[in-house]
Amino acid sequence: MPDILHETRGPVAWTTLNRPEQRNAMTFPMYEGLFEQAAAVAKDPAIRCWVITGAGGKAFAAGTDISQFQNFSTGQDALDYETRIDRVLSAIEDCPKPVIAAVAGACVGGGLGIAGVCDLRIASANARFGVPVARTLGNTLSTMNISRFAALIGPAKLKDLVFTARLMDAPEALAAGFISEMLETPEALAERAMKLAEDVAGMAPLTLTATKVALKRLRIANGSIDGDDLVTMCFGSNDFREGVQAFLAKRKPVWTGT
Repeated sequence: MPDILHETRGPVAWTTLNRPEQRNAMTFPMYEGLFEQAAAVAKDPAIRCWVITGAGGKAFAAGTDISQFQNFSTGQDALDYETRIDRVLSAIEDCPKPVIAAVAGACVGGGLGIAGVCDLRIASANARFGVPVARTLGNTLSTMNISRFAALIGPAKLKDLVFTARLMDAPEALAAGFISEMLETPEALAERAMKLAEDVAGMAPLTLTATKVALKRLRIANGSIDGDDLVTMCFGSNDFREGVQAFLAKRKPVWTGT
């Protein structure tokens, strides 16, 4: 089966990240598949809403597949990676149709980035959200993603998640406003996601598009700060190389701050 599946259900486009044995960890071709689907949804007048979910019920997406980082050796590799991923996230965020993330299980790192650029997020009770890079890889969120998540959950909650590397469970995510609904099971989540998508698809499309665009303009108006130096500091470090090797070897990394 392909690693990413696309289907159309009436006015709803449905995309499934489909590597359940790898907790739907994202490969670069999977990211490209999302980028291409965003373009397809945007130009299809019959599509009125788009749902993104993960296969297997145990993960939405457990970040970028760490094996994709093994050949990183310079800060430029990091900048190229961030540019590549932000191109995909921006395509989802800028899609003129409403986008719903239906999250079951782990939603971390790159998976959290995907969910974060969707317009609505609903989750099953087993969902877990976070960006535990301070414990695993020693890299960093891009400044753009820090801006996105600070707008969604606030700087204090974002610092809490990053500094402690803990995962936010579904009830906490609901209380924080990151998700709008919590369902008991992944099966109930899938059913509710379809019903919600059908409801949203019946709304005035220009109203929804205008709201999306206005909210993004407000966030950008608050300030856009270059963060390339921060990305290269982390991704180009000995700590990042150590983090990748330790993750793949399933051992605890030894941080040196270099």
